[in-house]
Amino acid sequence: MKEVLPGAINQVAEYFKVLSEVSRLQVLCCLKTGAKNVTQIIAETGLGQANVSKHLKILTQAGIVKRTPEGVSVIYEIVDPILFQLCDLVCDRLQVRLEEQTKQLGQLKL
Repeated sequence: MKEVLPGAINQVAEYFKVLSEVSRLQVLCCLKTGAKNVTQIIAETGLGQANVSKHLKILTQAGIVKRTPEGVSVIYEIVDPILFQLCDLVCDRLQVRLEEQTKQLGQLKL
């Protein structure tokens, strides 16, 4: 990790805290394919309306998602798609760890 100024460490921690909730990750994955309104997000994630609204508010306040009023509804979209590169890095690393653990378990059976 780059050297981070002491004051910025809190911001980094807050960013990762926002990404640490399963329902928020579901909402973000839903938005990966493009901008959507709350009804579309509910339909794709299976989450309740209050839950989706709460997580969209948190994601918007964190600057990860932006909201654009459009008629009577609001459209949500990812502000910075580099977020998915970060998720891909984490997923790749988890896959490597799982493969290593599986290999170690296989060796125990010998």
